Amino acid sequence: MTDTLDGGFSDPVFAAQGVFRAVMDAMARPGSIRQLPALAAPPTPLTPAGAAVALTLCDHETAIWLDPVLQAARGAVAWLGFHAGAPLARTPAEAQFAIVSAPGDCIALENFSQGTQEYPDRSATLIFQIETLSGGRKLVLKGPGIATTATIAPAPLPRHFVEQWRQNGARFPRGVDIVLAAPEGIACLPRTTRIEPQEG
Repeated sequence: MTDTLDGGFSDPVFAAQGVFRAVMDAMARPGSIRQLPALAAPPTPLTPAGAAVALTLCDHETAIWLDPVLQAARGAVAWLGFHAGAPLARTPAEAQFAIVSAPGDCIALENFSQGTQEYPDRSATLIFQIETLSGGRKLVLKGPGIATTATIAPAPLPRHFVEQWRQNGARFPRGVDIVLAAPEGIACLPRTTRIEPQEG
């Protein structure tokens, strides 16, 4: 019970405002890395960065889907329920947000809520808890919010991620958005961003 009660934001209003600002800046400038303010201290396998984003974006009106690793972690599930108050979605398609603790084993992006042509904002935002934003395979980003190109190297990512992301972009205005939460900060991939392997 103590683990469930402890580890939230020490100053919830100030911390949530700071994290929200970082997420919005990262969404507006895909590929940029934004540091987070004082983080939460959740039970594993939740990470401080992933939990901070979840506490900021999720509430009692937003259903969260957890990947199998998180679903099996009773402490993490109870902690999210207490601090975020968000109900758990039974399936990926029912969730407004998803927290993925093992992105390398993530199900295909098309399984998450894609929104509709009339209401594309009803799609899911995925929070990938990753190990690094700079030590993986280099990717080139292009699109709105990027002057020419931006380079990012997150890891781990789902299998065939570049092709999955191309398909995600082809569904525009539908499609998912991704928040990459790592120890060094966060970066975002909005659905309008085009992504391809680094040449050379």
